[in-house]
Amino acid sequence: MQQHNGGPGSGPSRAVRLESFGGPEVLTVQDVPEPQAGDGQIRVRVTAAGLNPMDWVMTADAATAARFGLSLPAGFGTDYAGVVDQVGAGANGYTVGDRVFGAALSRAVADFVVVDTDGNIASGVAHHTPDGVDDRTAATLSIAGSTAAAALDVLDLGPQDTVLVGGAGGGVGVFAVQLARIAGARVIGTGSPSTAEYLRSLGVEPVAYGDGLTTRIRDLDVGPVTAALDLHGTDTVHAARELGVPDSRICTIATVIEGIPAANGANAAPDALEHIARLVASDRLRVPIAATFPVEDIRAAVELQAGRHVRGKVVIVL
Repeated sequence: MQQHNGGPGSGPSRAVRLESFGGPEVLTVQDVPEPQAGDGQIRVRVTAAGLNPMDWVMTADAATAARFGLSLPAGFGTDYAGVVDQVGAGANGYTVGDRVFGAALSRAVADFVVVDTDGNIASGVAHHTPDGVDDRTAATLSIAGSTAAAALDVLDLGPQDTVLVGGAGGGVGVFAVQLARIAGARVIGTGSPSTAEYLRSLGVEPVAYGDGLTTRIRDLDVGPVTAALDLHGTDTVHAARELGVPDSRICTIATVIEGIPAANGANAAPDALEHIARLVASDRLRVPIAATFPVEDIRAAVELQAGRHVRGKVVIVL
């Protein structure tokens, strides 16, 4: 039997939409019909949506969008958190009023999102939000958390490791460095000089990125670097190789390099996000939220996030 709070024909709802591919300037908030939960689906009243680089990268042009299965008109954003307000027949494990978080590819910045209860990122996924995790934080977990978890699984870090993380202060970086610390590893993280204190607050030994990176790491006198994670490009990979890290213990997420393992959030362990959410609930992992914006200011939020200098996560509030 389908459970409802509200129902068909209850009126328009807001969603961020694109009528053409491009930058933040193509994003608009539109009134759209309320989606309805079908069999095996739940509908979530979204309260917060977290932004990720992939959101604007995959909607920048038609060719990239096609690789993700997107066509016009399209929605925007993937990470969400909110409250279940419809449960379709056969959607077991959820009831109206449950707090949930998850991912729905390029349609999360909206008042409502419908997801399959046994789906994937394309059809949408939902996880129960633990007590002690607010919706704004929960809305940042899915993409960055699963990507960081998948990368850490590749590296298999332990107390014997010193890991170099390139782009340590970014959206994935804040998860990766803390998960590495929880695994017992020593963490060296690259960033701009202005991020040094911020990285230290995450338990990271900061080092400035750019020319001379290998020399600066050696000057830290931290002993051998045993693993590396490049979250941005290739500079960290090259530095790790110069430091003697074997290719099998180097991982990328944004670049494909021959001989180097690459991580993808889709390959994270099935319970990775539940584990991360529990770490957040127990205060063992914190998610810095750099800024929150109302949905009407979506363009400004994306401009800030796309600048890649934000410390932590950017969240849209609905």
